[in-house]
Amino acid sequence: MSRAPRASGARRDWGSDESGASILHVDMDAFFASVELARRPELRGLPVIVGGRERGVVLAATYEARAFGVRSATSMAHALRLCPQAVVVPPDHGAYREVSRSVMEMLAEITAVVEQVSVDEAFLDVAGARRRLGPATRIGEELRERVRREHGITCSVGIARNKLVAKLASTHAKPDGLMLVPASATEAFLRTLPVGAMWGVGDKTEQVLARWGITTVAELADTDVDVLRAAVGKVSGAHLHDLAWGRDPRPVVAGRAERSIGAESTFGQDVRDLAEVSRRLRTLADRVAARLRGHDVVARTVALKVRTSDFRTLTRSRTLAVPTDVAQEVFVVARDLLAAVDLRGLPVRLVGVRAENLQERAVTVTQPSIFEVDEPRPEARRDAEVAVDAVRERFGSASIALGASPRGPSTTVKGAAGIS
Repeated sequence: MSRAPRASGARRDWGSDESGASILHVDMDAFFASVELARRPELRGLPVIVGGRERGVVLAATYEARAFGVRSATSMAHALRLCPQAVVVPPDHGAYREVSRSVMEMLAEITAVVEQVSVDEAFLDVAGARRRLGPATRIGEELRERVRREHGITCSVGIARNKLVAKLASTHAKPDGLMLVPASATEAFLRTLPVGAMWGVGDKTEQVLARWGITTVAELADTDVDVLRAAVGKVSGAHLHDLAWGRDPRPVVAGRAERSIGAESTFGQDVRDLAEVSRRLRTLADRVAARLRGHDVVARTVALKVRTSDFRTLTRSRTLAVPTDVAQEVFVVARDLLAAVDLRGLPVRLVGVRAENLQERAVTVTQPSIFEVDEPRPEARRDAEVAVDAVRERFGSASIALGASPRGPSTTVKGAAGIS
C-alpha cells in the first residue's frame, strides 16, 4: 500500500525505451476495500471504509471515501466525521489472504524472482522472462488484466531500472494504471518529486530537511553530501543522496521456497457444464506441474478449489501414495475431487488446482504410478512433459499444448514449424 506523496509533474509519459527497465512494482489499489467491492458490487461508487466501527481504525478506504480525506490508519471516529455517509464494512482477513495468495501465484508464474513486501504489493525482476513473455510493459498490462478478470480488483504497476523508481512509478500510476520510467529518464523523473516521496523520508526527516531548505528531490540531489550528513546523520545523508540520483543497487530478493504451488482461473461466464470445468482443470494442472518441474520439486498432495456463482468457496484435497510433478496425474486427482464436490446445483465461477506438501525431487524416492505401468519406461510421461517445457521456453507458453490419452500425453504445436 503506497502512502508516499505524489507530484502532478511526474504523471506524464516519460518515454517508451524499456531497455534496462526490468523491475516491476505491483501494488493492489485500495486492496481490502477492493476485495469487499468485488464481493459486494452494490457498494461500487459509494464511499466505503473497511475497519471496526467501534473504537477502530481505518484499514482501507475506497477512492470515493478518500476524496473526503479518509486515509488508512486514521481513527474510525475521525473518518466518520469527515465522511458520515460512508458505508463501514468489517474486515475479512481470510478473504484478503486468499486473494493475496492468488495474486502472488500469478506473479510467480511470470518469474521466480518475486519479492513480496506486504499482503498487497511485490517486486518482480522480469529480465529473464522477457524473451518468453515479451517486454515489461506487456507483462505488466497482461498481469493487470488477469487480476481484474479473476478477482474483480485493480492493481497499479511501476516499471523502472531499480526498486526505488519502480515503487515511485506505481504510486504515480494509481489508481489502475501502469507507468514506465525508462532508465534514461530516471533522474528527470525523480527531480519532479517532493522530498517526502523518497524511501526513508518520514515526517520527522522531512521536517528536518525542510529546516535546511530541502523540500524537493531536486534540492536533495543538488545538496552537498556533507551537508546532508550534518542534517540527518552520516549514513542516512549519504543514502538519501544516492537515492535522489536514482542509485539503488538493491536486487529483487526472491522469497523463501514455496510451500505450495497453485493456479486458478475465473470463467468469463458461470459454467454449469462439468466437462468444460474439467477441461479448464487440465490446463491448470499443466501449469502447476510445469512450475513444479521448474522448481525441481514434487507434490504429495493435490488440492481442488471451486467457487460457485454465489461466491461460496469449496476446497478438497487428496494425499498421493507417490509424489508427482506430472500434469496428467495432477489432473486426474483434481478431476476426481471435482466429481465428489456437492455444487448444490449452482454453476461454477472459479476453479483452481494446488500442489501441496512439496518435496525436493532429487531426494524423493519415486516408483511407477498407476498411469505408468504400461509405459515403455516409468519416466516416459514426465520426459514428454519436460520436452514440452523446453519448447515453451524457446517459443512461448502458447506454442504447444498438452493433451492426454490413457498411455500418455499428446502434444499440439501451434506455429512452431521448424522446431528441431
